Amino acid sequence: MLLGAALPLIDFFIVNVALPAIESDLHAGAALLELVVAGYGLAYAVLLVLGGRLGDSFGRRRLFLAGMAAFGLTSLACGLAPDAWTLVAARVAQGASAALMLPQVLATIHSATSGHRRAKALSLYGATAGLSMVAGQILGGVLVAADIAGTGWRAVFLVNVPVAAIGLFLAARSVPETRSEHPAPVDRPGTLLLAVSLITLLAPLTEGRAAGWPAWTWVSLLLFPFAATAFYLVERRADRAGRVPLVPPSLFHSAGMRRALPLVLPFSIGFGGFMFVIAVALQQGLAYGPVEAGAALVPMAVAFFIASLAGPRLVIRYGGRVVTAGGALQAVGVAVLAASVAREWHAGGMNGWALLPGLALAGFGQGLQLPVLFRLVLADVPASRAGVGSGVMVTAQQSALALGVATLGTLFLSLAPAHGMRDALVIVLVVQLAAVLGTALFSLRLPRHVG
Repeated sequence: MLLGAALPLIDFFIVNVALPAIESDLHAGAALLELVVAGYGLAYAVLLVLGGRLGDSFGRRRLFLAGMAAFGLTSLACGLAPDAWTLVAARVAQGASAALMLPQVLATIHSATSGHRRAKALSLYGATAGLSMVAGQILGGVLVAADIAGTGWRAVFLVNVPVAAIGLFLAARSVPETRSEHPAPVDRPGTLLLAVSLITLLAPLTEGRAAGWPAWTWVSLLLFPFAATAFYLVERRADRAGRVPLVPPSLFHSAGMRRALPLVLPFSIGFGGFMFVIAVALQQGLAYGPVEAGAALVPMAVAFFIASLAGPRLVIRYGGRVVTAGGALQAVGVAVLAASVAREWHAGGMNGWALLPGLALAGFGQGLQLPVLFRLVLADVPASRAGVGSGVMVTAQQSALALGVATLGTLFLSLAPAHGMRDALVIVLVVQLAAVLGTALFSLRLPRHVG
């Protein structure tokens, strides 16, 4: 199940360091390159809650296996894509298959475990999610540079095929079948309005800068608040009428959803934006190769892993204050990183060792936060709503990751031509620092005891 959780997140980030090679090989412009990233993220975010609902109805093991198989096939299509538009289409299909697979992971954990075993499984899930986001970029750099059998950037997709085959074999042997005792029919109006809401927000923010902010981007952004309001009203009406909407507003009556889910949003926005910006800054600003760019993030990954192992023990004693401490450590790390970039960056390059203290501190702080937040969000969601609750949480996380790439990425790429890569990176880090401090402050509302 954790392998199924890792693959979709790795593939959201693995392309960041492969984009220059894709641009050169397929002659893709900036707008198409952003679609390679955004097409996957949009399809993934839009369909996640629906994937959770389908698992509740038809069986989570069945949907997990179908999603894993589809992910392997669509990864093969990405790796064999002859041109940029085919790659974009294959990435959209890959995102849709990930949306079938990923919600079943948390829903199965929630339904098939309880007590200490559930807490341990959720901690492992949180650790896997965070590590996957960093490891994706590291793995991407290694695979592009290795140029296995002349595949170049295509290896970042083709590597998924044998991994998905192994995942299918393991899942068929060991994953139990679970489903909701009272499965609800698909909420078609809710699904459509959620899709419209996410697309009208994420598509223009992602594509606007590269496309020159044409009229459709502004029209789309103007439509977003109306679509989001309509989605909320339709879901609330269905909930009050006794039906089961796609995202039941009553789900947010649980303390975990109400207090912890809002903290997942700024965390993921900062994470997604940072990973995209650092890949561009290192490769285009400092002329790092893909391996160097990926290796620079190793301290962050190692620190995250260590913190995620320590987190479960600390949570027993300190509860939600672990998130506050993690936010404070991350803030110090981001501040140190910004100072290092401002001081050490110069025309001839920047020693990778200068990045290490800031990245390690930030990674350790993130490792203390993410697994605990995941546990808190789902702590008091009933097992009958496991698929819906998991889908809502992962949709929020995925949408925020894509929003981070769109907002912080756009800010960075807009500032770089006029102010230079160094100053643009420092400004983005200062913006992220403000978000991290806000997250740490609001985490004081989290419960002292984590079940």
